[in-house]
Amino acid sequence: MRTQVGIVGAGPAGLMLSHLLHLAGISSIIIEDRSRAYCEARVRAGLMENWVSRMLIETGVGERLQREAMVHDGIYISFRGEARHIDFSRLIGKHVFIYDQKEVVTDLIGKRLADGGQIYFEVSDTSVHDFDGRHPKIRFKHDGKQHEIECDFIGGCDGFHGVCRPSIPTDQLKGYDRVYPFGWLGILTDSPPPDKELIYCFNERGFALFSMRGPDVSRLYLQCAPDEDIDKWSDQRIWDELETRLGGVRPLPRGKILQKGITPMRSYVTEPMQSGRLFLAGDAAHIVPPTGAKGMNLAMADVRVLSRAIAAHYKSGREDLLTNYSATCLSRVWKGQRFSWWMTQLLHRHSTEMDFDTKRQIAEIDYVTGSDAAMTSLAENYAGLPID
Repeated sequence: MRTQVGIVGAGPAGLMLSHLLHLAGISSIIIEDRSRAYCEARVRAGLMENWVSRMLIETGVGERLQREAMVHDGIYISFRGEARHIDFSRLIGKHVFIYDQKEVVTDLIGKRLADGGQIYFEVSDTSVHDFDGRHPKIRFKHDGKQHEIECDFIGGCDGFHGVCRPSIPTDQLKGYDRVYPFGWLGILTDSPPPDKELIYCFNERGFALFSMRGPDVSRLYLQCAPDEDIDKWSDQRIWDELETRLGGVRPLPRGKILQKGITPMRSYVTEPMQSGRLFLAGDAAHIVPPTGAKGMNLAMADVRVLSRAIAAHYKSGREDLLTNYSATCLSRVWKGQRFSWWMTQLLHRHSTEMDFDTKRQIAEIDYVTGSDAAMTSLAENYAGLPID
């Protein structure tokens, strides 16, 4: 097979890259090791920065988003039995959107196939080759047969555990890693959220987050040990702990728990995000703790930069945007890492004692939620820094 851009991974990054390239008249082929049904059902974060929602709408994949997404004016931060509102609309004139990542994937897959795009699901034995030359190749098996895609560029959008980043010689990359001493116990529940907007809770027993996937489906999280045994958390214990950490600031509707699991917390960045004609995007290049809601949004920023760089190459022969791809993306990635780390350290308990750092932490939350200047900074980062 021959195409202009071969893309490994049919998550939001790979699908959006293919869609943006299509709009620029550039061909691509996507390969994905999971099934289409798996990709469209995989529950992930659902908070979308303001500019991402506009990009989806402006490029023709936002019809269902406009109809079904929940529009939020801000967030609540709860501590000492009080929920304080940070009003993005008043502070910076922006909103954020709640629209599950699997719905974004579903919309993009449908659009790519409707536009004649090629996506190979359930592939195996994927490998990337010759990306240090002018004709990179992607090899894989599909339906028991060996295939090869020859292309001009490869988009490595295959996630943290994918094949693209490990294919780059180790002496070309440097990884920056931070593993946090806690994780999140997350549940998906058939019950309405306690508020129409997200509530971030700082509690003496640990952090909790009250989010949602719709008006009648809640996504709720509890700070826990990263190696916590999920079998020790009965439904009753989970609900009781959530209620305790919510601290009475809102009633907590209970319902059937549909899913539950433990997510470890880490930050990771690889530099650079490119090698020859192989370009990493999204989780293949960086991981953020979910506290700042930056994962999918950073991935979308990566592929927006990459699609424009590739389009400039074909349109006018410009190479500078491709050469500078990594530096351009990393400027935003590190700002996203800074904010995600800051939100994480601000709201999680780092000690079981009421020690100096805990007292300082409470004072910081009090300041951040009481100062327009501090709330504006939080709102700017949370709703999305300028993309251009």
